[in-house]
Amino acid sequence: MSAVRSLRKLGRAALLGPSSRHALPDAIEHVAKAHRAHHPGADLDTLRRAYVLAESSHRGQTRKSGEPYITHPLAVTLILAELGAETTTLTASLLHDTVEDTDVTLEQVRAEFGEEVGYLVDGVTKLEKVDYGAAAEPETFRKMLVATGSDVRVMSIKLADRLHNMRTLGVMRPEKQARIARVTRDVLIPLAERLGVQALKTELEDLAFAVLHPEEYDRTRELIREHNAGADPLAEIAESVRAVLREAGIAAEVLIRPRHFLSVHRARAKRGELGPCDFGRLLILVAENADCYAVLGELHTCFTPMMSEFKDFIAVPKFNLYQSLHTAVADTGGRMAEVLVRTRRMHRVAEAGVIALGDPHGAPGHSSDPHDEAAAADDGRADPTRPGWLERLLEWQSHAPDPDTFWAELRDDLAQDREITVFCTDPGGPGRTAALHLPAGATCVDAAYARYGAAGHALVGARVDGRLAALGTVLSDGDSLQLLMASEGTSGPSPQWLEHARTPTARIAIRTWLDACAQGGERAEDADGDTRPGPPAGARATTHAPAAPASAPGAPGRAARPRERPAAVAGLPGAPVRLARCCTPVPPDAVVGFAVRGGAVTAHREGCPTVARMTAAGRGTVAVRWQDSGAGCRVTLYAESLSRPHLLADLTEAIAAEGVAVVSAEVEPPREHRVRHTYTLRLEDAGELPRLMRAMREVPGVYDVVRATRTQP
Repeated sequence: MSAVRSLRKLGRAALLGPSSRHALPDAIEHVAKAHRAHHPGADLDTLRRAYVLAESSHRGQTRKSGEPYITHPLAVTLILAELGAETTTLTASLLHDTVEDTDVTLEQVRAEFGEEVGYLVDGVTKLEKVDYGAAAEPETFRKMLVATGSDVRVMSIKLADRLHNMRTLGVMRPEKQARIARVTRDVLIPLAERLGVQALKTELEDLAFAVLHPEEYDRTRELIREHNAGADPLAEIAESVRAVLREAGIAAEVLIRPRHFLSVHRARAKRGELGPCDFGRLLILVAENADCYAVLGELHTCFTPMMSEFKDFIAVPKFNLYQSLHTAVADTGGRMAEVLVRTRRMHRVAEAGVIALGDPHGAPGHSSDPHDEAAAADDGRADPTRPGWLERLLEWQSHAPDPDTFWAELRDDLAQDREITVFCTDPGGPGRTAALHLPAGATCVDAAYARYGAAGHALVGARVDGRLAALGTVLSDGDSLQLLMASEGTSGPSPQWLEHARTPTARIAIRTWLDACAQGGERAEDADGDTRPGPPAGARATTHAPAAPASAPGAPGRAARPRERPAAVAGLPGAPVRLARCCTPVPPDAVVGFAVRGGAVTAHREGCPTVARMTAAGRGTVAVRWQDSGAGCRVTLYAESLSRPHLLADLTEAIAAEGVAVVSAEVEPPREHRVRHTYTLRLEDAGELPRLMRAMREVPGVYDVVRATRTQP
C-alpha cells in the first residue's frame, strides 16, 4: 500500500508542474530527502534541472494506470535514491525514458548533463521494434549488458525501472503480465542477484511469484498472515541474544528480519510444515569485522549451535560481494533460529550491492560524493564493476550468432548461481598460471574456451590436480588444472563436447565449429548411413570427446586436406564409398559394403560385428574393392600399456614423428596399472599403418597396439 500511496503523491505533485526556476520542485522533494540521507553534501541543482526537462518532455503522456507519465521516472529515481545511488545515477534515472519516448535527443542530454549521464541514458534506451522486430527485446538486453560492462549503473537503473513496472503490472493484460514476469524471473532477478542488489531482487521475486504462481502465492500469503496474527517466538530469542551480547560488552543491534514471500514458499517446499521460528531470521549488525566473530563466539558458547548451518561469507565473500556470517542456534527450549551477522557496511552492500559502491569511474573505494563515508571505507576487495561473470558474459555474447541464441544462452548463463576459481597452468613451464573464474559445474572443456577462446578447439586432454582427467570432468573450486592442447589445425571439437560444455562461451564456439563443418567440410557416414560433419578446410574434427595429451612440442601434425581422396570403389556404378567409423578399414583389409541412404555405400571390415548384425537383419551386401592409388585413410588404434608418468606424451610424440595426424584421442581409467589409449588417426597412405603400429609398440610400457573394432548397439 505504501508504494500505491507514494505513486499517488507523485501523481498529484507532477500535475502541479515545476516550481519556480531555481526552487526545488515539490515532486522531487522526497527524492532529494532520500538522496541527502546518504549523500549530505550532494548538489541538488542537477536533479532539479533533470526533473524540469523530464516533466516538460513527458507532459501530456500518461501511463496505462492513468497517472501522468512523469510519475514513473520519479518513482524509479526514488527507488535508487533510497538505496543510496549517487547524483549522476539519479539524474540519468529521471531522464531514462526521454530519448525513447519524447522528442529529447541523446545529444541534448549529453550537452546539458555531460557524457556520463548521456551514456547511462543511452544504455537503458530500448531498441525500436520497427527496426528489430521480434529481436528487439533480446538485442536491447544485449545492448544494456554491453553498456553495463563499462558502467554498472546502467543495469542499476534498469533494475529499478523493472521494479516499478512490476509494482504497477496489474493494469496490463494477463498474458502480457505473464510474459514480463517470466523475463523478470529468468533475466532481471539473476542480474540483481549477481550485482548484489538484494533489496530489489527480493521484491522482484515476490512480484513475479504472484503473477506466475498465483495459487502458491495466495497460500503463502495466508501462512504469513496466520503467523503474524500471533506472538513471534523470534522476539524472545532476540531478547536473549541482546542480553548475552550486552553481558559480553559487544555493541550490536539485533533485529528480526522477516522472510519474504518466495523465501517462505521455498522453505516450506524444502522442510515441509514450517515451525514458528521459520518465518524470519535474526540479523545482528556490528561495527567491525572482528565484532562479527566475537558475536559468533558468544552465540556458539551460550546457545546450542547447528554447525551444519554455519557459513563464513566474510572470509570468502560470494561472487556478488555479499558478506555475512550465517549460523543457526537453539535456545534452552529447543527453538532454533537462523542468524545473520554482519557489519553495517556489509549490510548496506548486501542490500544495495553495486548501487552502494558509488561511481565506478571515481577513485577506488569512493563515490562521486565526497561525504559518502560508507563508500570511502574501502576494504581492499576487487572493484565489482568488472566481475568475472560479467567479463565472461561480454565475451560470449560477442560471438552469439543470432538473437535467439543470445537469449537462450543468457538465460542458461544467469541460472548458474555460484562461481568457482581454478588455477590453470600452461604446459610450457612454471610461472604461467592463470586464475579462471567459472560457474559452478564447469568442466575442462569450459576451462579451455575460457582460457584460450576459439583456440580451445585444440584441447585433447587435461590434468586436474596432476592426474589425467576426462574432458567432461566437473571442476571444483581451487582445482589445479593443466590443459593439453594439440597443434593448431590438427584437432577440433565433436558433437559430444556439447554434452560437457556448461558455459555459453564453450557452447557457442563448439556449435560454430560444427556448423562450419556441416556447411563446408567433408561428410562421412557412420555404420547406419547417418551423415556426420567433417572439418572445414584446413582443420580436423575429433569424433568423440578426447582425454589425452597434445602432440609433443616440435612435432606438429600435418595440415589437413579439405577432402579425402577416394580409397575404394563399389560394385554399384557411381555409388560413393564411405569407410565405416566403427572398424575404420584400410587397404588391404577385406571389406564388404552396404547400401545406405542417399545412394552411397558404407564399407566395413569383414570381421566387423556390424556386418554380422546387418546381415542378420536381412541387409544385402555390395562388393567393394580397394583402388590401387595410395589413398589417404582414417584408422582407429588401441594402445594397451602399463601406466607410467609421461606415457601419453611419449606415445603422442611417436605418432607425430611418423608424420601422422591425431584426429582424436581418448584414455580409459587405469585398471590394475593397465590403461588403454584410443587414437583415431589420419594417414596419408594406408601403407604407413604397419610402420606406425611398430613405432607405437616400441614406446616403453606399451605391450600391444591393435586395430579397433567397436561393437555397434
